[in-house]
Amino acid sequence: MRAEIQTVVDEIEKSLALLGQRMDRATARHRLEEFNARVEDPTLWDDPDGAQILMRDRQRLLDQIETHDGIARDLSDNVELIELGEMEDDAEVVAEAEAALKALRDRAAAKELEALLNGEADGNDTFLEINAGAGGTEACDWAQMLQRMYVRWAEKRGYKVELQSEEAGAEAGIKSCAYKISGANAYGWLKSESGVHRLVRISPFGKGTRETSFASVWVYPVVDDNIEIEVNPSDIRIDTFRSSGAGGQHVNTTDSAVRITHHPTGIVVTSSEKSQHQNRDIAMKALKSRLYQMELERRTADINAAHEAKGSAGWGNQIRSYVLQPYQMVKDLRTGHETSDTSGVLDGDLDGFMAATLAMDVSGKSRAEATAEE
Repeated sequence: MRAEIQTVVDEIEKSLALLGQRMDRATARHRLEEFNARVEDPTLWDDPDGAQILMRDRQRLLDQIETHDGIARDLSDNVELIELGEMEDDAEVVAEAEAALKALRDRAAAKELEALLNGEADGNDTFLEINAGAGGTEACDWAQMLQRMYVRWAEKRGYKVELQSEEAGAEAGIKSCAYKISGANAYGWLKSESGVHRLVRISPFGKGTRETSFASVWVYPVVDDNIEIEVNPSDIRIDTFRSSGAGGQHVNTTDSAVRITHHPTGIVVTSSEKSQHQNRDIAMKALKSRLYQMELERRTADINAAHEAKGSAGWGNQIRSYVLQPYQMVKDLRTGHETSDTSGVLDGDLDGFMAATLAMDVSGKSRAEATAEE
């Protein structure tokens, strides 16, 4: 086997070792058997919330086992093909197997990175809020562009996307919006997006000038029902109001939207579905999730800790810069990861940025720091 391909094999084996370590491979199958036994219990769904959590955890473990075993199997099969091709002097078989191993290396590396999503709430669903910052109408338009970007990213991953609330801008775009995004590791992937996002472009509103706009993104995990978060009723104010929108047949005509203000922290959450009862439930869950996020940040060196107070959506608080004119570049200011494919990023191609931030969070070093040490 050529030295280059042996290096590829070694890299795949290292990824497999980490995947096995992350899922505790020695006990994984025993734990799966325990999950399967509990799933067959006829009383399982007497507690629907507990059953859903169990089914989610079981599926997560099953996915980890299948991923590890599938990569190991493909590795073994292609190594055998190379050895067979070399014995029979079949260059075509060897070339195909080597190409398959290189592709497998990339897949294993991606799964290895995903396995690092082992924070306390990384596997949870998530809430995502976007708020227009400094820049007036330009900022409202930018907030709507970010809204589309994250919805497209979530949809490409097969996540469920639910709009919780939205406030339209005075002339264009949106002042704010809030979503619940559901799917495996939704919070783990999106948590690195919390912060201020800056846009530089030529104004599309007839000014013809170069404008800088800001919007803030806030991400926090949906709290499982088995996690107790106490909210003192005397600490909150609940207001009802008529939700605003673009008009049409779906505009609310009653004061069904709900806003909850948590006085000790200043947290404000809203929900504007059609049912006031449903909105109270959604808003309270969002408040508990925000409080839980604050507790996570107090206990861990989370990458979002710098944004605990959210800060102003303006200069000095940016995590990422999007330049559309005079040149095209999206650059993360924490990791140094960048791309000139601005249209791809705004269409939801964010995995490279999220992966770079996750890798930095694990290593504790930015790309610039890592390069300086080499």
